[in-house]
Amino acid sequence: MNKGLKRAIRWAISLAIIVLLVIFARTINWHQAWDSMRHASLPLLAAAIGVNLLSVIIKGVRWWLFLRPVGIKSLPLSLRATIAGAGLNNVLVAQGGDAARVVFVSRSSGVSSATVLASMALERLFDPIGFVMLLVGGVLLFDLPAQFEHWRTPAEILLVVIVALLAFFVYATRNAEPEHVPERRAKPRSLGGKMKAYLVSFGKSARLLVSGPRFAMAILLSLLSWGAQLATFALSAAAAHVSIPTAGSLACLLAINVGLILRATPGNVGFFQFAYALMAEQFGVSRNDAIAVSLLIQTIQIIPLTALGVLLAPEFIFRRGRGAEEPERVAELKALEKKLSEGPPPMIPPEDEKVIERNKPS
Repeated sequence: MNKGLKRAIRWAISLAIIVLLVIFARTINWHQAWDSMRHASLPLLAAAIGVNLLSVIIKGVRWWLFLRPVGIKSLPLSLRATIAGAGLNNVLVAQGGDAARVVFVSRSSGVSSATVLASMALERLFDPIGFVMLLVGGVLLFDLPAQFEHWRTPAEILLVVIVALLAFFVYATRNAEPEHVPERRAKPRSLGGKMKAYLVSFGKSARLLVSGPRFAMAILLSLLSWGAQLATFALSAAAAHVSIPTAGSLACLLAINVGLILRATPGNVGFFQFAYALMAEQFGVSRNDAIAVSLLIQTIQIIPLTALGVLLAPEFIFRRGRGAEEPERVAELKALEKKLSEGPPPMIPPEDEKVIERNKPS
């Protein structure tokens, strides 16, 4: 593919993402959002944007914990892919950005998509785990509305079950017998066989990633990420000069993130405003103020991340990672080394000269 065509395709992809963003932006009442931002405290607004980005960065670090055991050591790669995926989630339904970041990292590193998917699947488990822990802790430490009190006992039971299942998962995977049947390792040719092989590869990768210390660190990072989200809510309300206690911001955060079960619309538009207003009114915040703050929070959460996602997505799509090239280079050099170790040939064949030239230090 020539550079001109590649550049044209890159711009077309960026333009398509921007069009989706514009279509999505038309669903927001920008008059109210602008009015709330126009009178907002700029230092507090900047702090809210920074803390919100910090919560996504923490998730990138959490994913990096699970990428390292499969040979992806680059923390910047994990962070860029996480930010790009979070930005694309704001314009794609059904968490489409998460599927994109699997492709991004697999393409950039050369590691199979099944392995990267296994790392992300395990990493994403800790979002709902952190949510349940936040819910239990919030009910125990704060005076939340009665709706949450009804969920206290079920949440505590669920938390105990989650901890038990994680412990069992660690034990079962660390003590599983390795696969030694040669015919099962044969390269499949049928579609069903390829799908089965992909799932087997997924399972093996998951087994490699499981460890108690890694799970404990992932839980800690999840709580830090949720804490940063709570700080984003509190700082946004303060920036809009709306008085709401920490318990109120926590109640709004918990109610809104019921939408984690299914993201039916890009950015959770509509449900976000309804849930925030419903909870904030119970803490003495007027409906108009609650709607204004919810729009301000969504603007903070969506626009900066989506802009970063638009900037990063084409880079990942067209970038050929070093990881994809290194295995070929190593295989070529090993084959040549073995050939030369068998005895010096009278002359070096042309194909071997090409290998030497290709791998010569620059």
